[in-house]
Amino acid sequence: MNGQIVAILENRLGAQMVELVRKRGGQPLHAPALSEVPDLDPAFIARLITEWEAAPVKVVVFQTGVGTRALFKASDELGLTARLLTLLSASTVLVRGPKPTGALTSRGVRIDLTAGDPYTTAEIITLLSALPLQGERVVVQRYGGKNLELEAWLQAQGATVLEIPVYRWSMPEDTAPLAALIAALGESRVAAVVFTSASQVHNLFAFAQQQNAAATASTASTAITTLVEHLNASKVVSIGPVCSVALRQYGVQPQVEANPPKLGPLMSALDAALA
Repeated sequence: MNGQIVAILENRLGAQMVELVRKRGGQPLHAPALSEVPDLDPAFIARLITEWEAAPVKVVVFQTGVGTRALFKASDELGLTARLLTLLSASTVLVRGPKPTGALTSRGVRIDLTAGDPYTTAEIITLLSALPLQGERVVVQRYGGKNLELEAWLQAQGATVLEIPVYRWSMPEDTAPLAALIAALGESRVAAVVFTSASQVHNLFAFAQQQNAAATASTASTAITTLVEHLNASKVVSIGPVCSVALRQYGVQPQVEANPPKLGPLMSALDAALA
């Protein structure tokens, strides 16, 4: 990477990515744009399991590994894991990708349907399309935000959607690194900016707007336009198609997209782009 500055907006795997950039000869600028806030209510889980036993669930959709593990941790603490496993054995279990697959396999859960690469909502809907859902109940393990596309599609099929919130995405408490990133972009010092989720994109632009909250509307709009220009002047690297769609919504054109959307291919693509 020839000593070039690489901005990393990832939080959970941020330290790992920083080290990988350093090993490849780059200068990491770590500016987390996202934090995960626990949002799991044990009383809700207990109530859900009781209601689930009274009214069977047709399909259970697991979308993330961290969310799946959080659900089982809660059921362990409540002494309800055995009942949860019994309920899952009587439902169709659909997983979004390898991370929830690993979390469920470790618990001995039978997996019926696995969304294919690149593990987006489109692949989930394709699998669900083969199932009769009219009048059925579907449990969806929520990730950091609501999957509005999936929820709307399920409701259009006549299904009742029951969400399990386990964590929510929020702005990081310390936003100084984000301010430093925006400043470095303005000084043309950043060679590449790496986005690993659509929520990072939204939070970065929300922060840019917040920075100009006291300014006039026209000034805030100019700040957003300037951020778009500065990002497009660097190499914007996206983890995959969902993240790329979010970037294009703001007018940012990703120059590199990992294929498949995983950390290894992402770092290889970044390395090649900066070689």
